[in-house]
Amino acid sequence: MRVVKEANVRKNEILDAAARLFTEKGFDNTSTSDIMSAVGIAKGTLYHHFKSKEDIMDSLIERQTTQILERARKAAGDTSLSVEERMIATISALHIEDTDQTGGNEIIDHLHKPQNALMNQKTKQIILQRVPPIMAGIVNDGIAQGLYVTPYPLECMEIAVCYLNLMLDDDVFELTGEQSREKIKAFIFCLERLLGVEEGQLTYFRQMF
Repeated sequence: MRVVKEANVRKNEILDAAARLFTEKGFDNTSTSDIMSAVGIAKGTLYHHFKSKEDIMDSLIERQTTQILERARKAAGDTSLSVEERMIATISALHIEDTDQTGGNEIIDHLHKPQNALMNQKTKQIILQRVPPIMAGIVNDGIAQGLYVTPYPLECMEIAVCYLNLMLDDDVFELTGEQSREKIKAFIFCLERLLGVEEGQLTYFRQMF
């Protein structure tokens, strides 16, 4: 007997199965037939929810981005932690996880393909628009506690996120390990000045890269 499920439930089942297959076989080596078999659905059901395999990947990217931002908001708002701990937890939450449930590496590889430049740009735009306000909330609490001194908490975080988003993008800069370490060192040096703290006070940032 055919089981009829709510559209959102079925859609997430397809996405979960696709994420597992993309992780196991890679995006290019996974067919829509593989996904249908994994979920146990007919072709019509799959194409009722998604136009193509690429559409499935786009939905995975959107879902992953939403989950990442939600984790970041939760970490940033955890006032049981110190400002430093919240900063670390929030930045850590922004990392794409590579598990069977997310297909993290395949998502990153997919975004970096030339034909997916628009989706890559869209994802970066979401990060650049939504992450700085989350981080600025932590900075504001740091200002209130006398830890930071800046009249521009949001703008400081916009500068920080823009720099990291660009400098750590392998498609823009091909850096050696040593070069990356120097860039992070320089970033922390500049961030300390943006936030009005003494040199060396933000060295804990290094553990996040």
